[in-house]
Amino acid sequence: MYNGPLEDRLAIRELHEIYADGVVRIDAETWGSVWAEDAHWNLMGHTVDGKAAIVEMWKGAMGGLEAVSFQCVPCAIEVDGDRATGRVQTQEILKSKDGTTRHVGGLYEDKLARIGGRWFYTSRVFRIVAEFQPKEG
Repeated sequence: MYNGPLEDRLAIRELHEIYADGVVRIDAETWGSVWAEDAHWNLMGHTVDGKAAIVEMWKGAMGGLEAVSFQCVPCAIEVDGDRATGRVQTQEILKSKDGTTRHVGGLYEDKLARIGGRWFYTSRVFRIVAEFQPKEG
């Protein structure tokens, strides 16, 4: 589940933390900074290629939200030279602009690359594993 140099695994964990920080602050610049230029993103079956297109799709997905609480826990990081794979579990509370909320537990399957001395996502596949939408009262 975990192998490769500790320094690389720590850098990848920090990449996940930057991603999470961008989500919570709904900050496209921060969130987009973690993607390789030619990355691939699969968000629950909706796929997009290229960093610019990925950021635009994310902006659209985030556009209806007032606030997000996003936590992620890496559950696997395997480094092989300048490439890595991993899995990340997530917990999100999403508050829509219309006042409704959703609680989502998800899982990312990741591929990463070290480019210019820094780690980036080259592919992320996200799926929901559990979801709860409380009745609005």
